[in-house]
Amino acid sequence: RVLDLGCGFGWHSRYAREQHARSVVGVDLSENMLAKARASTSDPGIEYRRLAIEDIDFAAEEFDVVISSLALHYVERFDNVCRRIHHCLVPGGAFILSVEHPVFTALAAQDWHYGPQGERMHWPVDHYQNEGLRQARFLDNDVVKYHRTVATHINALIDAGFSIMRLSEPQPTQEMLAHNPAMQDETRRPIFLLIAAVRN
Repeated sequence: RVLDLGCGFGWHSRYAREQHARSVVGVDLSENMLAKARASTSDPGIEYRRLAIEDIDFAAEEFDVVISSLALHYVERFDNVCRRIHHCLVPGGAFILSVEHPVFTALAAQDWHYGPQGERMHWPVDHYQNEGLRQARFLDNDVVKYHRTVATHINALIDAGFSIMRLSEPQPTQEMLAHNPAMQDETRRPIFLLIAAVRN
């Protein structure tokens, strides 16, 4: 039994069923995304619900696995969400999440520092310890994100009653780099932080 928080177009919900999940509940606030998710899904084992991640209120031990892909940096109170997830997971249940890496979210601009010829000099990191709201541009829209340090992510999970099993800061594979050399710059700083945790 899987809960997909910030399910968007339902990609991970459908993937969970392909991996033999018994059932999946996908939660998202965007009715447009949910409409596309429903249109792309013909599986009675997946249910989509319009709901803010912060407002989840599922029964105790309702799920075996909770996943969230690149959604929790839009949530102001990560600590509260961790406690709600702990409540709805079975003991030993897994919480797997990805967020934009704090090195990436520290500055709202989220862009390289460029040299005089337009070359990418370095990725600026500043105000890293100053957590909170960042107004960013994403796909030509103004969006609100929340910057948190790596330590805050980890400690919020531990304080909510989770054990951390694994961290990952993925980068392009050698195969991807061989096919698309422009991705070489993506090895110069982390974009994503992935955390695997288990409910104690």
